[in-house]
Amino acid sequence: MSNEMPSLSTKILIEIREEMKATRLELREEIKATRRDLSERIDATNERIDLVARRQTESEVRIATELVAVSDAVERLTQAYRADRALP
Repeated sequence: MSNEMPSLSTKILIEIREEMKATRLELREEIKATRRDLSERIDATNERIDLVARRQTESEVRIATELVAVSDAVERLTQAYRADRALP
């Protein structure tokens, strides 16, 4: 084996390999950053969904409570009306 200087083709291939390594590292870092960003966004979205679900449940409870109150008021009015009509 001789101690020749690397040929131009070999030098170019070595440069390409080094650039590919650097590109691969950059891509890995970008992928990690993208995953972190997506994870944070998913967590924030889940929090908003949970908040909406809680608000919906609270709204449903308020509506049900008011519906019972309206139903009671209608029943009282109906009884008062019947009592009034029963008078001679």
